[in-house]
Amino acid sequence: MKLTFWGAVQTVTGSMHELRVNGTRCLLDCGMFQGHRKEARERNSDFPFRPDHIDAVVLSHAHIDHSGNLPTLVKNGFSGPIYATPATVDLCAPMLRDSAHIQEKDAEFVAKRFHRRKALDPNATDGAVPPLYSSEDAEATIPLFRPVPVAAEQELAPGLSYRPYDAGHILGSSAVVVTNRTGGKEIRLAFSGDVGRAGLPITRDPDALPPADYLIIESTYGGRLHKDPGVVANKLVNVINRTCARGGKIIVPAFAVGRTQQLVLMLHELSDQQRIPNIPIFVDSPLAVEITEVFRKHAELYDEEANQFVNLGEDPFGFKRLRYIRNVGESKALNDLRIPFIVISASGMCEAGRILHHLRNNIEDSRNTILITGFQAENTLGRKLVDKLPEVSIFGEPMRLRAEVETINELSGHADQRELLDWMKPFAKSLRRVFIVHGEPVQATALSKAIQDRYSLDVVIPTRGQSFDLV
Repeated sequence: MKLTFWGAVQTVTGSMHELRVNGTRCLLDCGMFQGHRKEARERNSDFPFRPDHIDAVVLSHAHIDHSGNLPTLVKNGFSGPIYATPATVDLCAPMLRDSAHIQEKDAEFVAKRFHRRKALDPNATDGAVPPLYSSEDAEATIPLFRPVPVAAEQELAPGLSYRPYDAGHILGSSAVVVTNRTGGKEIRLAFSGDVGRAGLPITRDPDALPPADYLIIESTYGGRLHKDPGVVANKLVNVINRTCARGGKIIVPAFAVGRTQQLVLMLHELSDQQRIPNIPIFVDSPLAVEITEVFRKHAELYDEEANQFVNLGEDPFGFKRLRYIRNVGESKALNDLRIPFIVISASGMCEAGRILHHLRNNIEDSRNTILITGFQAENTLGRKLVDKLPEVSIFGEPMRLRAEVETINELSGHADQRELLDWMKPFAKSLRRVFIVHGEPVQATALSKAIQDRYSLDVVIPTRGQSFDLV
């Protein structure tokens, strides 16, 4: 077995690892790289291998940084199966369609702005960038998905198979164990995907993995310890009440998958408890509307907290003051509201979609609050807001950051250092080497040291393009 790391190495986006076994070539994930626009364009457009030489993709979960570049792979010649859990398959269809649509609309918006600039300044240069892939490319990708239930064994090639296990990160997320039984011996490679946390709303706790020889593990929060998730409700209440008291709006960038549903469920509980003002709450994301329907479809994956609503005959993701918005006209109408409200909108890292329009219209008003509820990758607009840069660029225009910025990290769907170490414990003794990915250098280095200290294992933080023989 030969393992090569192409994405999410010393960064948290663009997860993609290539596995070669006796002429078979598989990818573990095919995620979209996010960051500096020029670098992201180059990374996502130009694969370091021929896509038509890849035989299959094993997908850990539906988040765009793990699945979002599949249409580009297909656009460039890939036609093999994409294996994922049934819930991940159901989530990826609307997500990839939405990703293509957003790219097309953002390109159209930027092009219109350029033409207006050109009318005022004949020397203006064209900053337009075509979409990475089209809606047609996304539609060509969706039929390639093949559902594989949790704990079921799926053959990838003769002597090569894998099993998915519940990762507890988002609905349908999986850690996988790839087994190679060729050459007279058995070698097992575990891939964590993104490891979730015990006790979060909606998703069940992560499964323990069986023994493995090698492990690829994420390190998003590899050097940090999360605070108790129980404090989130109080922080959320404080932010909402404080902003409403000054007549402001709460703008919440949130991933359409997982984070939006977590927030809606929590706001449902706080509304029932009358702990927040009776203000309108909007989920302004056609994708989030579709994703929420997938969540409703897969109630068999709920944890106890979400099931409490179901057992009472209630919808965890619907209540009186909550409104889901689909069309653009309704979204634009929110800009005319002069009362406090909450709007949850994608994308989670503020890199595309309707959240950019909400930020553009509200970022310069000091009454408003921008509430960040998830990890923000380096160089994204979301990270710049977390870092509270005095000025940021939105759609190419400089905007002053006058709104309050609050961060709630306790809802993170990523395990922290202690949780990652505990997740490894059942199979740590069997491991011969650990590869750390999906983390910025400081986080990856901290997790590496912690693993070495606790389990005395050989740990590697690979670089992009680095290969290893797994024997």
